[in-house]
Amino acid sequence: MIKIAPSILAADFANLERDIRKVHSADYLHVDVMDGLFVPNISIGIPVVQSIRKVTDMILDVHLMIDRPVRYVERFCQAGADIVTVHVEADSEENTRRALDIIREQGKKAGVVLKPKTPAEAVLPFLEVCGMVLVMTVEPGFGGQKFMEDMMPKLRQIRAWITERGLDCELEVDGGVDPVTCKTVIENGANVLVAGSSVYKAENIPARIQELRG
Repeated sequence: MIKIAPSILAADFANLERDIRKVHSADYLHVDVMDGLFVPNISIGIPVVQSIRKVTDMILDVHLMIDRPVRYVERFCQAGADIVTVHVEADSEENTRRALDIIREQGKKAGVVLKPKTPAEAVLPFLEVCGMVLVMTVEPGFGGQKFMEDMMPKLRQIRAWITERGLDCELEVDGGVDPVTCKTVIENGANVLVAGSSVYKAENIPARIQELRG
């Protein structure tokens, strides 16, 4: 089953509860956390995740684009995140593994994220303990970027490793997903699609969510 995770980065933050309710037919709610260090932008943090948790029972898919996420993963779990993903580029292998362990100890789904220039092999030290791998198809930090189709070999390789090892691990794509590119990423092995602008700018949001399922 293909799952859709609308990104609240494209929502109206003055009316966030309203805009979360607009996407209730989706599977996950994608929450982008940026610190201005790991990526050159700042978005939201723990208090907003806590507030979102109070107004929706959707699965919160929290993507940490922050430096040394091991410092904060426990607090994001406690704030209400159901899935927490951390970038392999944001810390040492040891600390990344520790962050994943903390997330799992909190009873949440843990995952790693790869930026476009990071090779597929970077997931291998962590794959066995991941419930999700997120492949970025844009540079992290800003919404509305153009889809990078040259990430598809990376996607296929990671899907092959997940299948070969019989892992219960979702493969997520984030960046430039729309009614055209959704077909490409699904064909290449993704089963969770993050979409911001293409969902929130649609005239009929539930219809667009269904369309993105391929």
